[in-house]
Amino acid sequence: MQKYLDFFVHDTSLIDENVIIGKNTKIWHFCHILPHTKIGECCSFGQNCMVGPNVVIGKNCKVQNNVSIYEGVMCEDNVFIGPSVVFSNVINPRAFIVRKDSYRPTLLKKGCSIGANATIICGNTIGKYALIGAGSVVTKNIPDYALVVGNPARIIGYVDQSGEKLDFIDNKAFSKNEKHFYYLKNNQVFRDDD
Repeated sequence: MQKYLDFFVHDTSLIDENVIIGKNTKIWHFCHILPHTKIGECCSFGQNCMVGPNVVIGKNCKVQNNVSIYEGVMCEDNVFIGPSVVFSNVINPRAFIVRKDSYRPTLLKKGCSIGANATIICGNTIGKYALIGAGSVVTKNIPDYALVVGNPARIIGYVDQSGEKLDFIDNKAFSKNEKHFYYLKNNQVFRDDD
């Protein structure tokens, strides 16, 4: 096992040149971090992950086993990516056509969680604290605090920052865990301190 000055990388993992890794981050078995990737502090990568090149991962992100985060994906802070989540970065791939100039950006906003085996089609944004159900296929932008499931993923409700389902009455819900009110207006959810 390798212990770098401020972060941990397992002996079986490979870190390319020009990579920035934040303090207290852990990179476990059989991972590959490609060039020009930036990973924030206190992140964790399970076994068999590939990240980059040119990917930015915020602070305190958790990436479970068997995830490849391709160029074009950006994760803000506190993002959870479940096991075997799939990202794409080209809409119309062909083995015989190079389309590196056609990568579409995908943004995972602060605090969102993506369940195991979900597929995220490139060019979309997952809103802050949104919760993507296991096995879902995201084909469009997902609003803040949305709870989505299915193929294609559709909104079935909303969750608070702790991931608990919100029950709206007259477009207002109270989070017992957080002691905050949430408001639903024009199909958008806001917390009282947003």
